[in-house]
Amino acid sequence: MNSKNIISILSALLVLFGLTSCEGEKELVIIDGNLPIKTSTLYMVGDATPNGWSLDASTPLTASDEDPLIFFWEGPLNVGEMKLCLATSSWDVPFIRPLNAGQEINKVGLTDETFKMNAGNPDDKWKVSESGIYNLRFDLRNWTMSASFIRNQDSPVIEPIETDVLYIVGDFNGWNIENPTPLEKKSDYIFEYEGPFTTGEMKACLSTGSWDVSFIRPETNGCKIDKTGVESSNFVYTANPDNKWKIEESGIYRITFDLQNWTIAVEYTGEFKPSPRLYMIGEATDGGWSWDAATVIEATTANEKIFVWEGELGRGTFKASEIKDFGAPFYRPTTPNCEVSDKGVASTEMVFTESPDDQWLVTLAGKYRLTFNTDDMTFNAEFLSESSSFPSLYMIGESTEGGWSLDNATEITTTTENVYIWEGLLKEGTFKACFTKDFSAPFYRPSIANCEVSENGVANNNMVFTTDPDDQWKVVKAGKYRLTFNIAEMTFDAIYLEAATVVPPLYIIGDATSGGWSLDNATELSPVEGVDGEYTWTGNLKLGIFKACSQKDFSAPFYRPSKPNVEISENGVAENDMVYTKDPDDQWKVIKEGKYELTLNIKAMTIKAKYLD
Repeated sequence: MNSKNIISILSALLVLFGLTSCEGEKELVIIDGNLPIKTSTLYMVGDATPNGWSLDASTPLTASDEDPLIFFWEGPLNVGEMKLCLATSSWDVPFIRPLNAGQEINKVGLTDETFKMNAGNPDDKWKVSESGIYNLRFDLRNWTMSASFIRNQDSPVIEPIETDVLYIVGDFNGWNIENPTPLEKKSDYIFEYEGPFTTGEMKACLSTGSWDVSFIRPETNGCKIDKTGVESSNFVYTANPDNKWKIEESGIYRITFDLQNWTIAVEYTGEFKPSPRLYMIGEATDGGWSWDAATVIEATTANEKIFVWEGELGRGTFKASEIKDFGAPFYRPTTPNCEVSDKGVASTEMVFTESPDDQWLVTLAGKYRLTFNTDDMTFNAEFLSESSSFPSLYMIGESTEGGWSLDNATEITTTTENVYIWEGLLKEGTFKACFTKDFSAPFYRPSIANCEVSENGVANNNMVFTTDPDDQWKVVKAGKYRLTFNIAEMTFDAIYLEAATVVPPLYIIGDATSGGWSLDNATELSPVEGVDGEYTWTGNLKLGIFKACSQKDFSAPFYRPSKPNVEISENGVAENDMVYTKDPDDQWKVIKEGKYELTLNIKAMTIKAKYLD
């Protein structure tokens, strides 16, 4: 068998059996187009789609009754980009993409255009150049897609926005959603702010602390603000698409929002020269790889070409940039992993370039004074003291309580540098650990694939810190364990403490539930004491569909009815049988809205529904 056939077969198996891990690595994995893509689910994501770049709220397409491998969707598309995936478990899964990056979807339409499917780079996407109501058709049997324009989108209904507070957030204040800039309320619906703005983007909001809310935005992305005012006075109030105003010239501006008529007015009132600053990111910094939490380093008053910062650095890498953009040039060392330690920095030479992606590597956590001299292109690091606190280590995987959710990762703290000890329950399944809540960041892993953890401890103590291959420890016996991660000696130990009955969680999701299709907001059922495998929940169900799961992972199996659209109404559930499978994607259908008591038994594989009112 030649290598091409082997690659084709392996690619087919990847699609046929689903994507069972939540974090493949960012290497190019191309799926061969000669075989059908067999899946029961298809989702689209992007700022062109109704729910933007939220993977948890990605927009599902509907399979055709005539051919389950042909998916349709009809609805609004905004100006922006989009791509599609079979599962919403991770950004690292293969995505369906155009053959040519930026292939346009507009009023002209597309007919039977061939698409490709790959994970990682190149991250090609379709570009919607004209907003409107579209009909999309994806043929996963023949690897083609079509897009037809139906009509223009409806104009938004303008209703006065009632609020006592209004904030603006953007590049000018570091995108700090915890502490956005407040406006002054002049009357019931008029809010005003006057102050300095740097070049960059901005939008407005009614609350702090969350990006998952509706924002006040321009009708089109990149609406310009400069000395002449604002390009368009109209705004919209919506969660998506993520349109923002673009400030073309730094200066002092007076900005007025009219929340009754949904308009914005901008007046330039004076010059403003922002002080130069650098943004430092990386797993060695407090903010990790997040631009929103990047470490800001201001230029010194004596010399705007010299930037000095003092603070705590953890073990790991970092680099610095003048703007918050991963595609921009960075200040870097001239060699990969240039070490920063109690001895200072291995080499003081510095470059300003997009590639290669060389970074400084902190090998000893502690308090440092860093000096970036962008005039003579040198970098210095002075070790001040050992760290008084150490970063948390996070453990994720189906064997952990939080599953593959980084938001619910198991946190491990330490008071001793380099040694992290955790004690608790592990289920059967795999896990790995990281310092940065980012699936593309390096993870602590076993040195061999599926290294077993059992009552006998761990099969191999060697540990690595790498992005790939995606090797994980595999718990083959559930129970209570004491785990020890020694990141200095790169060893891992597991001591089995006692047997434990691990009761898996059970959740319901779907548009019939309060949390919708968001796994983060899934409704959790309560185990029934003394009844093996039985769970119960009482609450309101809306008209719609739902299914149940033990893992917050769309690619994992779900508890479902044994046939499509089994009805739940005031008469209970039409059929009590339940199955546990990935597909077909059958779901229960609530046809009578109201308060219910649900009882699911994952041992007997039954469901009961009692209508209360």
